Amino acid sequence: MEHSGRHALVTGGGTGIGLGIAQALADAGAEVTITGRNLDRLEGVAAGNPRLHPLQMNVDEVASVQDGAATAAKARGPISICIANAGIAEPAPFRKETPDHWRATMATNLDGVFLTFQAAMATLDREDWGRMIAISSIAGLRGLKGAIAYTASKHGVIGMIRGLSEEYMQSNMTFNAICPGYVDTPIVDRNATLIAGHQGISEDEARAALARANRHKRMLDVEEIAATALWLCSDAARSVNGQSIQIAGGQVA
Repeated sequence: MEHSGRHALVTGGGTGIGLGIAQALADAGAEVTITGRNLDRLEGVAAGNPRLHPLQMNVDEVASVQDGAATAAKARGPISICIANAGIAEPAPFRKETPDHWRATMATNLDGVFLTFQAAMATLDREDWGRMIAISSIAGLRGLKGAIAYTASKHGVIGMIRGLSEEYMQSNMTFNAICPGYVDTPIVDRNATLIAGHQGISEDEARAALARANRHKRMLDVEEIAATALWLCSDAARSVNGQSIQIAGGQVA
């Protein structure tokens, strides 16, 4: 129960990677605020786990993030662990990229991390212990064909992590990014459906193609990402700072 007495906030905590990390932190004793747009979903996954606390919050909106973090901190104390996980992954070839799609991707994937970290850190004093983790992607380390906005947003997240780690180098906070390959989550399911429709193949064939994009040619499990996040939050990782941890079955960059 390493994190007993600590308060964690996980954006996009109602499904996939976010939910897996939230459950792992709760199992380690933390009180975990899980946020997302769909309150019914959050309440459903939190039912039966007294350490999971649902909170409706939209990372695209400044007031929603600031008010949400303040509300969570008032209820459960300063946010010493923050997992900026909320994101969207909607592919679009560059020639068909629209300003609206570009801006929506940046608003969630990049601005959302900035707003979430800033709001969480506002609940802490500079000398406080803290673990700030962003869920980036292998697309933050290399180009991803047909997903220019997504690639740029995830590169931006890694730049933010590196800058923050330097700015707070002498503090008790660390800043790191986790960069997964393709993980068995609803986002991958949706992308497989899109790929199947665009390429005239079955969804199973599309999922198999995505799995082959991981270096070890298999889909990643949510538990692998959650275990990495838990380690980064541990005292054992106290000197791991400003890093982009690749989880893709091999080297990708």
